[in-house]
Amino acid sequence: MIYSIAYSKQADKTLRKWKKSNPVLFKKATAILCDIMQHPRTGIGHPEPLVGGNDITYSRHITAHDRIVYDIYDAEITVLILQTEEHYNDK
Repeated sequence: MIYSIAYSKQADKTLRKWKKSNPVLFKKATAILCDIMQHPRTGIGHPEPLVGGNDITYSRHITAHDRIVYDIYDAEITVLILQTEEHYNDK
């Protein structure tokens, strides 16, 4: 089963920025997004459920600093990408 992917405004804005300014990071994120479509709970980027995410919110590593945070909706076969950068506020 292949999940469809929807993006929050923030996640879409970040991915568009990376496409222009950081193609290497964009390529990594795209590979992870393709993997999420196939199997959202397992795969590359160390997927893990977030504490307090009601068993639908997961995250995967893009880099040591950046993560993709997403919700999985099995009934709709959809994954909503919530955030794609700065998971940690340690600037």
